[in-house]
Amino acid sequence: MALSIDKELKLFYSIGEVAEKFGVNDTLLRFWEKEFPQLKPKKGARGTRQYTKEDIEVVRVIYNLVKVRGLRIDAARELMKHNREGVEQKTEVVDRLRAIRQELTVLKKALGDMV
Repeated sequence: MALSIDKELKLFYSIGEVAEKFGVNDTLLRFWEKEFPQLKPKKGARGTRQYTKEDIEVVRVIYNLVKVRGLRIDAARELMKHNREGVEQKTEVVDRLRAIRQELTVLKKALGDMV
């Protein structure tokens, strides 16, 4: 019987895994590394990127600023530089609200199917 590895126990994620999680391509993540000094995944012996959970959190915040809120790179960089904690808290709230909205949509559909 093969062991299944719990993703929560995983220490490092590949650039492909992170890109897939956010629905972006590898090239965009590499670009963000150049633009945001807070994003510094480790690089293995062959130069392969190894993202930690903390790196993924930084990507989540950048994604929210650039893709969700529509900020330009320079504006997002300044926000990350001067108010990272506030930006992270707002991102967390937005993510929670999205999850709640999704649950409510599922419940509404289920209730509609019952009528």
